[in-house]
Amino acid sequence: MVEFVTAVYLSLMFISIYMVSFFIILTTRNRKRLFAYPKPNSIYSVTVIVPAYNEEDSIKETIENVFASNYPKNKLQVIAVNDGSVDNTKKIIKDLLKKYKNLKLLDKKNTGKADSINQAIKIAKGELVAVTDADSFPSKESLKKLTGYFDNPLMAAVTSFVSVRNKEGNLYGKVQALEYMIMGWNRKLLDFIDSVYVTNGPLSLYRKKFVLGVGGFDPKSITEDIDITWNLLAHGYKTGMCLDARVSTVVPTSFKKWFRQRVRWGIGGIQALKKYKKKFLRKGMFGRFVMPFVLLSIVLSIAGFAFSSYIVGKSIAARILTIGYSIASDISLFHTQDLNLIPSVMIFYFIVLFFTSSIYYRYVLTKTKFYDKLTLGRFLNLAFYMLVFLAFYPIIWYGTLYRYYKKDFAW
Repeated sequence: MVEFVTAVYLSLMFISIYMVSFFIILTTRNRKRLFAYPKPNSIYSVTVIVPAYNEEDSIKETIENVFASNYPKNKLQVIAVNDGSVDNTKKIIKDLLKKYKNLKLLDKKNTGKADSINQAIKIAKGELVAVTDADSFPSKESLKKLTGYFDNPLMAAVTSFVSVRNKEGNLYGKVQALEYMIMGWNRKLLDFIDSVYVTNGPLSLYRKKFVLGVGGFDPKSITEDIDITWNLLAHGYKTGMCLDARVSTVVPTSFKKWFRQRVRWGIGGIQALKKYKKKFLRKGMFGRFVMPFVLLSIVLSIAGFAFSSYIVGKSIAARILTIGYSIASDISLFHTQDLNLIPSVMIFYFIVLFFTSSIYYRYVLTKTKFYDKLTLGRFLNLAFYMLVFLAFYPIIWYGTLYRYYKKDFAW
């Protein structure tokens, strides 16, 4: 049993260190190209779609941010989709129609985000269509920096670099701000090996004819942005990511909302793996890398947490039984010979993983200008992210599996 436990632990540690090393190698090899982006050979017509359901608090600022971009106004159209809102979303959009002549309101019954996007694409004038959430705020240069990728005739979708707007004053916001920075960076690294597998909701740009050609966004998927990306990759198209095209978004600041959001993401990932299972190990980088990479990440997360829980639980149970026996037998609870100052192989690999990840994350946060300097408070935030947030994140997958088994796919 000891040998089996050691083998499992070493396997998990090896895979974890391998994955960190993989991203470090990609970073090193492409460090001079990380923030580069292709300049477009022509000015594409772009339609920005803003699906909204009960977004009265942010819809106005989102639309104003889009129109404040430096993209040529004669090439820009915005379609705001009111998806059956019961608040003042529709009224706010109607008021903005007086201010922006290139703004169009699509008013419909509540049928979900994917259907909202599909209906808007059908009436979009642009050769390219961007989708931005109603609580997200693209920077002025983002659209321009994304369009150059479409000079490649096989490029179907390009996504942006998302930062957290509401990161101050709340632990959930601070931790997610770190997570979004690192997640965005890693997504850019996957761009260098043609493996961007999520075009995020806050801001992504698509070639309209390709999206229509693969059947549009899937209303049955709980995460339409994951599904459309996998659909495009499965058809042999390319996806990309621009690290210098930024968009800020609002993240959940309570455990309940955050947990529900992440479970939804997890369900979407499982749905995608099931839907495109026939492509597994068969379709270029999509089938031979993306799908195994996603599946391995899920399995590693679940197995690692289960194994760690078993080890910790077993240790606690043994200690409780030992204490109970010692008290009953009037024996000393502590013996100096029990003190082991020689670090085990397990601890050694854990230290290697921790310090390697720390150096890597520190580099990412510096290059993305998330931190200008590393203060004690910021170091503690990073340590909390690595030792607590990432350690307990796998709990999400247990909630995901439960809801998936119950077929609870509600938002």
